[in-house]
Amino acid sequence: MTTFSSADKQQLETLGISAQQVENQIVQFKNGFAFSDLIAPATIGKGIVRFNEKEINDLVRQFNEDRKYYDIIKFVPASGAASRMFKDLYAMKPEAVETFIKGIHNFAFFNDLKCQLQAKGKDIEKMLENKEYQEIVDTLLNADGMNYGNLPKALLKFHKYGDSARLAMEEHLVEAAEYSNNSEVAKLHFTVSQEHLDIFKKIVNYVLPKYEKQFGIKYEIGFSVQKPSTDTIAVDMNNEPFRDKDGKLVFRPGGHGALIQNLNDLHKEIIFIKNIDNVVPDRFKATTYEYKKVLGGYLFRLQQQQFEYLEMLDDGNVTNEELNEITAFAKDKLMIDIPDFFSTYNEIEKIDFLYGKLNRPMRVCGMVKNEGEPGGGPYFTRNSSDEISLQIVESSQIDHKNEKQEAMFRSSTHFNPVDLVCATQDFKGNSFNLPDYVDPETGFISMKSKDGKDLKAMELPGLWNGAMADWITIFVEVPILTFNPVKTVNDLLRETHQG
Repeated sequence: MTTFSSADKQQLETLGISAQQVENQIVQFKNGFAFSDLIAPATIGKGIVRFNEKEINDLVRQFNEDRKYYDIIKFVPASGAASRMFKDLYAMKPEAVETFIKGIHNFAFFNDLKCQLQAKGKDIEKMLENKEYQEIVDTLLNADGMNYGNLPKALLKFHKYGDSARLAMEEHLVEAAEYSNNSEVAKLHFTVSQEHLDIFKKIVNYVLPKYEKQFGIKYEIGFSVQKPSTDTIAVDMNNEPFRDKDGKLVFRPGGHGALIQNLNDLHKEIIFIKNIDNVVPDRFKATTYEYKKVLGGYLFRLQQQQFEYLEMLDDGNVTNEELNEITAFAKDKLMIDIPDFFSTYNEIEKIDFLYGKLNRPMRVCGMVKNEGEPGGGPYFTRNSSDEISLQIVESSQIDHKNEKQEAMFRSSTHFNPVDLVCATQDFKGNSFNLPDYVDPETGFISMKSKDGKDLKAMELPGLWNGAMADWITIFVEVPILTFNPVKTVNDLLRETHQG
């Protein structure tokens, strides 16, 4: 047991973290996290659904017709700083700088950069001729210039439209007008860092009237920050609490998995989730819109049947034929593992089992064909309770020294572009308490340093990995065109980011 001083206890109380939580995390540091137990990769027809053209059209129509009955919101994790986008420019890596300079006129922020340099009495064209690349890069990234290296990705100009340009955040506003609205109001929620909250709100409020006029709708925008209560304790190499120079306990952000708390606070029926940097200019948006509606329409269809069956199970007066029908739906449509011992259950036990399995939050996740991009993939996995389920698994969760597990990991045909639509209320209209469905055994430990000393940091189960581990999970194939992340600034030079 760790002994906490009165100052420690006061610090914990301020953060909203209990001493028991810290104790549990220290135990986790000592024990480590178990690797995922892969059973098989999910593939087309075996864990991943692929729709034909008629089915796609039917699902789009169902979404358009049914969405008026639902409270829909788009949730965008947008707290990530853009600094990693510019890592190679900070280091002035020749290849990255060459690509950046060669395409500099095609960036949406070029005119701003040009004006910023003019304010310093500089001509960017002459600077390019003279190969004054360092000053150009510094002006883009540093606080005495455009400060792009310190802003969140959301507030960077991504795409050009003639003489104007849109921030990444604005592209999400445009998307929301198409699929997270009920014809009158489009709802979005951004998670942002505390330091950028004020500027984020200011810029959103500035641009909103333009888009409300353009699309003839009103926007309802919410913001939240990652809660201090989701921070995790840092420990030293002996798994003792790490302290700073003043003797205070050091806590670190628990990773994007902590956002399950922010998601839980929304209390919305249907939540679309998409990363801040996965947006395209208008000329490529049609495919994105179509498949968002496919995912949403399929969720509506499955949930409507799910709720009908839950009403029957809740009533308890179910025939044997109806039980078989519900079991087949759970197994074949919701990908729920029905264990062999289910057949030995009596009628009441079967009803209880099916009710427990069906009465959970549901997510329909788009999956794209694996073309070498980094990211987690879809797999059947077995948990510590010997239950098999569909999960999104990251490379860090795999025991790469285990040849069998490595082979399965490598044989995945698809990967996760973070394209989800979630149903978070039960058949009675009550919101699920989402933290109840987190697998706490799927976190991640990494090595960091502070004040010149090594420390170990813990990330909570990822938002679409362990944080949603006990959700009903459906995988649907979506086109690669729906996945266009911006991991480095030069990704904005790709065709799919040129207006």
